[in-house]
Amino acid sequence: MGTWNDYLEQNQPRFFAELLDFLRIPSISALSEHAADVQRAAEWVAARVTAAGMEHVQILATGGHPVVYADWLHAPGKPTVMIYGHFDVQPADPYDLWTSPPFAPEVREDRVYARGASDDKGNMLVPILAVEALLKSQGALPVNLKFFFEGQEEIGSPQLGDFIPKHTDLLACDMVLSSDGGQWSEEQPLVLVGLRGGCGVQIDVKAAKADLHSGMYGGMVQNPIHALTTIIAGLHAADGRVTVPGFYDQVRPLSAQDRERIAQVPFDAAAEKASLEVPGFFGEAGYTPRERIWARPTLEVNGIWGGFQGEGVKTVLPSEAHAKITCRLVADQNPTQIVELLIDHISRQVIPGVTVSVKPLAFRAYPYLVPEDEPGNVVVREILHEIYGVEPFYVRSGGSIPVCSLFQRHLGAYTASFGFALDDENIHSPDEFFRLSSFRKGQSAYCTLLERLGR
Repeated sequence: MGTWNDYLEQNQPRFFAELLDFLRIPSISALSEHAADVQRAAEWVAARVTAAGMEHVQILATGGHPVVYADWLHAPGKPTVMIYGHFDVQPADPYDLWTSPPFAPEVREDRVYARGASDDKGNMLVPILAVEALLKSQGALPVNLKFFFEGQEEIGSPQLGDFIPKHTDLLACDMVLSSDGGQWSEEQPLVLVGLRGGCGVQIDVKAAKADLHSGMYGGMVQNPIHALTTIIAGLHAADGRVTVPGFYDQVRPLSAQDRERIAQVPFDAAAEKASLEVPGFFGEAGYTPRERIWARPTLEVNGIWGGFQGEGVKTVLPSEAHAKITCRLVADQNPTQIVELLIDHISRQVIPGVTVSVKPLAFRAYPYLVPEDEPGNVVVREILHEIYGVEPFYVRSGGSIPVCSLFQRHLGAYTASFGFALDDENIHSPDEFFRLSSFRKGQSAYCTLLERLGR
């Protein structure tokens, strides 16, 4: 039957064509007009895992965007491994900053450019292809395997907090591997040991029934944008610390060992500033830049809108203004509690002449920490060391993968990150791309990892 290596090599042209097909689907979970595209992506994934040889393939309703489940359970006495990924993507705007259309994938210099190429469609397809190679070349898998792919990660997996506890028998496993992740660089691997959680609110400020003439009413009627910016300005102290009462009460302090581990990972401040094109760093006093983004909570204004924003001048006094705010949370913080604190604090702000309302956003994720010596991480470290020839860094991420904490809380299973994205691949930004070298490397890495887990 040949080896899985042979199978992978022989089928790379087909695999690459399938990646392009997958990337053409605009499965933007945040926009309701793309709900049918998210469903179409789920159907594409279900067909693809069926073709790979998986069984009991299902597209499952969640009350929101669907999930795809499949399994292969014919390895008695071997562990059950669940592989996770997501087939939804971020919105692609601003479109004019893309070199090529975001859903018309284009290859330049062994990189495929498209929305979702790195996060997470390219990475998610990798283990599917590896499993196909193992099944087609050997007729069996070295472990019991389940796939769990979702269509709502980019909006915080809002329905999975209810879905997973109701499907614990279906999803039961010994460990989870997440394709939604990456490596430090093309030469340096990493083992992920922590993710921040998150939550958010929208602030709506209302004054008059419609936009008013700023000459006739300015100075008499409160401007909602002025009121909104007053509220927003009060959410931070001058040093960047969040002023919402109770915001830091449950934060787990960084231990000396935590800080030492973080400091072991190289950080070139000058290079980072140059890469980001920022004049300097800013944030909570007493912490290094990396400690701030990996292990401290934050509150960020993601967007503000209201009034006239077109070309030229329109002298109006806006009738309303709005802002979306999200927080990144760290160990021991509860996203539901933080949302309640935000709503209470903002609702207490009294600004004459406007009404202020605050509502929670769907994004809600618990922070996640996994021990370095958790068995999945131990095997991942071994495989990465063999592939790259150097010891992995142990890192945290400032981002969130909501299901990791859900798997831990409801299935008793830790998640080991095993993805091949890199930080420079413009994730969530224009000109997102995925290295085709990573696409190929990941396939053989997954085959090796599954074989090692089956020993």
